[in-house]
Amino acid sequence: MLIQGMGGHHAMWGEELLTLLEPDFDIVAYDHRGIGRGDRADEAFSTADLAEDAGAVIRSLGWSDALVFGISLGGMVAQELVLRHPGLVRALAIGCTWAGGPDGVMSETSRRMVEAFATRDPDHATKTSFEANFSRRFAAETPGAFEIYQNRALAVKVPVPVIQLQWQAALAHDTGDRLGAISTPTAVLHGTADAGIPVVNGHRLAGLIPGARLELFDGAGHLFWWEDPARTAAVLGELRGAR
Repeated sequence: MLIQGMGGHHAMWGEELLTLLEPDFDIVAYDHRGIGRGDRADEAFSTADLAEDAGAVIRSLGWSDALVFGISLGGMVAQELVLRHPGLVRALAIGCTWAGGPDGVMSETSRRMVEAFATRDPDHATKTSFEANFSRRFAAETPGAFEIYQNRALAVKVPVPVIQLQWQAALAHDTGDRLGAISTPTAVLHGTADAGIPVVNGHRLAGLIPGARLELFDGAGHLFWWEDPARTAAVLGELRGAR
């Protein structure tokens, strides 16, 4: 099960990654509350609330459990999911995310991105988020990268008020003193050039979760799976049979 980040939706995973996963996985990628065809989200919610949504998705599929891959806000949701419902999570992959709390490190880049969304100018918002989400190397070396990102980002309606509620949930997230209770096989993935949620957060998560392996994507930005889908798929594949 794939859990997207703040302002993200199911189309943001990209065919590059999904095509690599399809031979080995049954895949479900859903949209958070308030996004696309999901239920409305008019009141404040927490990452724990979103974790209950994720658990409901797994149960609605008739699955006993799932390999859960959550990125950014979705990685926070995945932490809460495994802590609250460990039996639903066969293996855990969390990427470009944080444990929050007083020791978490959130960059000004993320704040600027939220401010750009608040302008309700889609061109300004997508340009700002593109610059925040990718490494300069990827942007320079990938033909048409911005156009691909823009088309995918705008493919599903993501209301600005929902993004603001997600931002507040991310800022309030704090699992640091509970992560030691996780016994689920876990991989922590993080781009070393992540401008939104700095890589120091990945190091911290890997240190707090017993037995977690840290997978650093050298020079990759926040959306590391766009920059290196093959390695991302390989890490998930290695977790496939984990118990």
